[in-house]
Amino acid sequence: MDTKNAVTTFQYAERAKSLLIICSQLLMALPSFPEGERSGGKRMLLLLMESVRAELGFAAGATEKRDFQKAIDELNIAIGLVESGQFGPASPKISDAISAATTAAQESWQVLADHGLL
Repeated sequence: MDTKNAVTTFQYAERAKSLLIICSQLLMALPSFPEGERSGGKRMLLLLMESVRAELGFAAGATEKRDFQKAIDELNIAIGLVESGQFGPASPKISDAISAATTAAQESWQVLADHGLL
């Protein structure tokens, strides 16, 4: 991997991880919402998750890293679970998406560190 690709991959991966962590935190908070607010919270969470999925799609297209597609696949499962109100099982799927984004960052981090950029 050249330095330019390493920078691009690293930027996408760090952004993806941050967004996925936010999704995870919101997902954990959602069950504690009052019943009357839960459906609106769920809709907003789904909109965020779909936006993150789009960002992961950009990352997959720009870098051709399979790990970004794996993150999309895991997030798709999580979205389906949230849509059906299964918040508990959705949480590990978001964690799996975070792990995939982290894996995408590993190789690029090493390349950047070898060039004294990190």
